[in-house]
Amino acid sequence: ILTDPIFLCGTILAHHLSLPFAFFMRGLPCNLHFSAPQSPSPLSYIPRLFSFNSDRMSFFQRVENALISLLELDYCNGLYAEALKLSSEVLQRDRDVSLTDLVSPAAIWILRFDFVFEYVRPVMPNMVFVGGINCAKKK
Repeated sequence: ILTDPIFLCGTILAHHLSLPFAFFMRGLPCNLHFSAPQSPSPLSYIPRLFSFNSDRMSFFQRVENALISLLELDYCNGLYAEALKLSSEVLQRDRDVSLTDLVSPAAIWILRFDFVFEYVRPVMPNMVFVGGINCAKKK
């Protein structure tokens, strides 16, 4: 199933039908598009979104980056609370389903951004960059 992870309906359906799924997206909130496939994203080198830091940070900027990373987890759980509740009901699991449990088994991550515009970081083999999709043609 080719799905967008912002709305977890396709992901829940893929888990329910035991089908492989692929994500086609620009990015997930809370840096989940790198943490769910277990791609390394060191806090001391990769600035978080909305921190307005560069890749060359002072000590206090690195501390700020770490605090933003901790707050992102609470933000994401609140953002996807209804979807996680629905997934627990549909998938009939013994325990609550976490957001990482839902999105991490993706077969492939098709990322709609160009690698040259992002900070250099290691990526997993199932992550494919397809930049230039959002660019309009010149008139």
